[in-house]
Amino acid sequence: MVNILVIGSGGREHALSWKLSQSNKVETVFTSPGNGGTENNVPIDVTNLDELADFAQKNNCFTVVGPEDPLAAGIVDKFNKLNLKIFGPSQMAAQLESSKIWAKNFMKRNNIPTARFEIFDDAQKAEDYVNSLEYNVVVKADGLAAGKGVIVCNSNKEAISAIQTILVKKTFGEAGNRIIVEERLDGIEASYIALSDGEIAIPMASSQDHKRIFDNDEGPNTGGMGAYSPTPVIDDVLAEKIQKKIIDKTIHSMKNEGIVFKGFLYAGIMIRDNEPYVLEYNVRMGDPECQPIMMRMDFDLYDYFVASVEGKLSSMPLPSWKNQYAVCVVLASDGYPESYVKGEEISGFDSVSNQAHVFHAGTKKIDGKIVSDGGRVLGVTALGESLEIAINNAYDATEKITWAHKYCRKDIGKKGLAYF
Repeated sequence: MVNILVIGSGGREHALSWKLSQSNKVETVFTSPGNGGTENNVPIDVTNLDELADFAQKNNCFTVVGPEDPLAAGIVDKFNKLNLKIFGPSQMAAQLESSKIWAKNFMKRNNIPTARFEIFDDAQKAEDYVNSLEYNVVVKADGLAAGKGVIVCNSNKEAISAIQTILVKKTFGEAGNRIIVEERLDGIEASYIALSDGEIAIPMASSQDHKRIFDNDEGPNTGGMGAYSPTPVIDDVLAEKIQKKIIDKTIHSMKNEGIVFKGFLYAGIMIRDNEPYVLEYNVRMGDPECQPIMMRMDFDLYDYFVASVEGKLSSMPLPSWKNQYAVCVVLASDGYPESYVKGEEISGFDSVSNQAHVFHAGTKKIDGKIVSDGGRVLGVTALGESLEIAINNAYDATEKITWAHKYCRKDIGKKGLAYF
């Protein structure tokens, strides 16, 4: 029996901990620092690599890294040097997410389909470039900005404002020292996540995230307001295209460049005229896509994590999935992604039916009570025999949970219904 240390404090980490604790090979799952819903919380910050390594060593832990910051900081390299088992990509491999510029240049030199782009560190030159274009653009901060460093523009005026926001006003700090101005690809967006051991990549169930704060995909980008799995947007033909042209090509190109990619490879995909393009890479499981994917998972995740670390995924059977849909509705603090109130007591957990599971994100426990402690607070996730039933089950559960400044989108999963 092994102990597991899951690093992180969000809904993704709660879902990973929940799934891993179901393995009959796992004794105790620790979460660091965890949240109000996770058990066995360890009060160590995700960037305190020395203390995390010390804890993993003393408690015989197999470590699973949830968020991007410790991956970008090189936690995997550190643990490997100490001969500690850890699931996730190295610091070099994590550049696919930690530097959007590195990732775009990587795609360009390896012919991985993505939007046309230019790179700038000078606002005036960026603005001149925007004014020379016939098409709309997306402006992106180079570094990590918690899912918020991407501004989708509908006009030159908006693009120039975005350049000012990132490069001049430094809204995202150091992450915005350089920017990418890329062609805005319009189409259907979906998430494609695979598990790799550096040699091969096994696809996870398909999913679709809802990034914008308001219904009908309006308002600013967030870390994600809800997701569902599987998505009819990705049929078998398209899945094969994505796997071949993007996922396999990424893993093999990385290897050719001397970088072994182990862990979750996430490609945010835009589908235009039935062809997939990479919008961005993440080097970890998506959030909130993780929650519905974990609910549908019908295999021992721990076994696959071990196989990824040991380079033995080719010896594993193909993952099996419950023949049901899963929908995750994010309950957020009103005002997110800007400013919002924290510390409000949340009630109603006991009245949620067993068709749904509530994954905690921005919560903490104070004197036995659960209070809000972040922008995205809970991920209410439910299964159903059809997408419509899963949506209804998830929204029925959200009705039961209350606090003063609760907010959620009312249309999660609706995009998928159009396909039936």
